Amino acid sequence: MTGTLLPHDAVALEGVGPVPAVLRAVGPRAVSEAIPTGTDAGWRAVLPLRVSRWGGSELPLPSGHYRLELDDHELAARDVAPLRRTLTEGLAVEVRDGRLLVGPPRTEADGTPSGQAALERAYAGRSGDLENAVFFESFYGRNASCNPRAIDAEIARVAPTVTRYWSVVDLSVEVPPGAVPVVEGSPEWWRARGAARLLVVNDWLRRRFVRRPGQRVLQTWHGTPLKRLALDRPGFDPRRGLAVIRESRRWDVLLAQNPYAARILTSAYAFGRRPVWVEGYPRNDILVSGDRDAVRRRLGVAGQERVVLYAPTWRDDREQMVDFLDLEELAKDAGAIVLVRGHSRTLLPGADASGARVIDVTGYPDISELLLAADALITDYSSVMFDFTATGKPVYFFVPDLEHYRGRLRGFYFDLSERAPGPLTSTQEELTAALIDPSASERFASRYASWAARFNARDDGRAAERVVARLLDQGMIARG
Repeated sequence: MTGTLLPHDAVALEGVGPVPAVLRAVGPRAVSEAIPTGTDAGWRAVLPLRVSRWGGSELPLPSGHYRLELDDHELAARDVAPLRRTLTEGLAVEVRDGRLLVGPPRTEADGTPSGQAALERAYAGRSGDLENAVFFESFYGRNASCNPRAIDAEIARVAPTVTRYWSVVDLSVEVPPGAVPVVEGSPEWWRARGAARLLVVNDWLRRRFVRRPGQRVLQTWHGTPLKRLALDRPGFDPRRGLAVIRESRRWDVLLAQNPYAARILTSAYAFGRRPVWVEGYPRNDILVSGDRDAVRRRLGVAGQERVVLYAPTWRDDREQMVDFLDLEELAKDAGAIVLVRGHSRTLLPGADASGARVIDVTGYPDISELLLAADALITDYSSVMFDFTATGKPVYFFVPDLEHYRGRLRGFYFDLSERAPGPLTSTQEELTAALIDPSASERFASRYASWAARFNARDDGRAAERVVARLLDQGMIARG
């Protein structure tokens, strides 16, 4: 089988023999397929390198390795002729060892250490006026979500002349309408990072950051912490401590969901006396004003179905999402559709889960919409617990490794078993029993109310409005 790259991000594959029913490129988070047609020599199929996921726009395939299948039979390396790496507007593609390899649209030169060093030097030495622009990054560009996305939407509403750049790992990441995607490490990415008046990020800046005169950084962070962070993590590591302090000194303002988080984050990141804005979380505004049924339609879920979202956090000692639950069995026993959401750190190394009435939503653009769509949440130690309680809907905790996680991996800021706003379970049988127990919510009503009063007092649907008003008032961006 031979391949030829076509315009508009597609590859034509040709083979001999009987015409197969379907050709597929199967990756960990996306699948593309084509229907072959007969030719004089055999067959030909045009495989799209763009797909629509979750009813959104057609975007380039996520970066990764895709196995090629004919009628559900995986092709061997000897069956597929190589195709050298070729760059298109949307991606880089090649065929090697029988696999389709997709990557971000960066030149080979830009992707080398020397190429990146040259771009970084140009970035560090940049001069000239700053743009009335914001450079957004969420979870290291793996998606365009969280607090930065909600702030983006409010800026687009009240200050539409502001240019909005989004840092993305590749162009499969869906950015908000009107925003400009810039692929990490590309010349455009380095330029936008140095030209924007304001950077809004929810995690470390990582790569060397050189502050231009007048440039500001808003660190929104990505959750109220249960597990210990940064300088508070178990074990003294002077290199980690130095990295934490160096990173936090890049931030001008820190956003916190509540006073508890403000205190923890200030201490854990040695943020000193710089401003901390306690305004609630912009990403939770949608939980007050969002359209639940629209999200469910995008997920392909009927409005009357019971939907349970399972969203475990990542583990420091494993790359992929935990596999403690039989999700298909859970869906059957709980009488629900189970949405499974891996942490952002498991998005790239992991693969989608599957099963009857199980929908893997790890690649869904924004978890806030999933919280809106769900009737209940199952989590473990994830900060998503502090967001979901803004909805008033029930939370269940599945924590089979509680002692290991709390005692050896991370440690907690408070005893979850004493304050959890829902039942803690350690086996699938216990979890299922809690999910079908109609009295569970009543038994935890008092704890739930106390929890929400402490952590969700400012999650009133107007957090993004307050944050952007402060950005405008302090001149970090201008209306025009």
